[in-house]
Amino acid sequence: MKKHFTLAALTAAMLSSTAIAQSSDEPDYSSWLGISGMHYRASGEHTSNGTSFNNGRAITLEYGYRFTQSWAARAEFSSMDLDYIRDLGSEDGEMTGVDLMYFLPEDKYYLFGGVRRQAVGDSTTLLDLGLGKHWRPNEYVTIITELATYRDLDFDFTDVGVKVGLAMPFGKKSANTTTSATAYDTDNDGVIDRLDQCPMTAAGEAVDSVGCAVMADDDNDGVSNDMDNCPSSPSDVKVDDKGCTVFGNETVNITLRVLFDNESSVVKQPRDPEIVEFAEFMAQYEDTTAVVEGHTSAPGSATYNLKLSEERAEAFKAVLVDMYGIDAVRIDTVGYGETQLLDTGNTADAHMVNRRISVTVEQTVKVPEMK
Repeated sequence: MKKHFTLAALTAAMLSSTAIAQSSDEPDYSSWLGISGMHYRASGEHTSNGTSFNNGRAITLEYGYRFTQSWAARAEFSSMDLDYIRDLGSEDGEMTGVDLMYFLPEDKYYLFGGVRRQAVGDSTTLLDLGLGKHWRPNEYVTIITELATYRDLDFDFTDVGVKVGLAMPFGKKSANTTTSATAYDTDNDGVIDRLDQCPMTAAGEAVDSVGCAVMADDDNDGVSNDMDNCPSSPSDVKVDDKGCTVFGNETVNITLRVLFDNESSVVKQPRDPEIVEFAEFMAQYEDTTAVVEGHTSAPGSATYNLKLSEERAEAFKAVLVDMYGIDAVRIDTVGYGETQLLDTGNTADAHMVNRRISVTVEQTVKVPEMK
């Protein structure tokens, strides 16, 4: 009588606790009906008629009801077959009971505990405690997996059971039900738990597609203000993870050619736009250096032409230094005379293009990488 009273009291307490725990959170299904196979491992202290049980098997039927997203209760009936030790045969029987179940967020796992009445040989009352998971390959089928311990209240032994089975969920479906998993949204941010990388977002806070708070990004560079070390980056350039412009190397250069009159080393138009541009390039890139190369046409002696080409190079250097303020130490000169003719013809036009200085300056600079 006392045993039956204990069973009834525990059952009533569990159902009362479940009712109290009920909230406005709704699961995506209200009930399930399942069938499972169980491997039952009996301890050496679990006996019947003085003989210890060993391993056993059970077929289990269960009906469960989810009161809320987190809480459920179920009733089970198991048809059992336990083997005696040393091949002394087996004993058939049954086990019935109820459990209170708590589902963790996203239904990753559930904890359960309850009471059982087992009648295999001797009858006994058990308390059970376990961990399980409802796998949801789709909305029509649930795969049940569980590990449970059973503590006897009458004969002081502890058994273990491992259960695998199938269940059919039915009842109310919420609008967020998906075919791959129960679609809960614990923090009510509009992103279901299985996709929510920030599952405890404050109520009312704007979130992105993965459920994390949306931070302001004033310069629209993709880095939120709280992480942006360069809050005014141009919108058309690439930035790093700190919001600062990403730079790449690029070689820039400028080439200039200045022509001279016959047998002259005078720079005729020192304010020519091309000369101005060249001087500005050297002023902008202060690490650059230049070699001014002087040349002549073919007529005249080689010695005279070499000297004249050197004078032309020096004359152009003087323009850069005196008129544009370029440091003289950055400029070297060299004369090539008539040895590097651009046009070998013996015409006035050929002689004109050969009377020249030429200079090239290049610099490797860092430039923003564009999107």
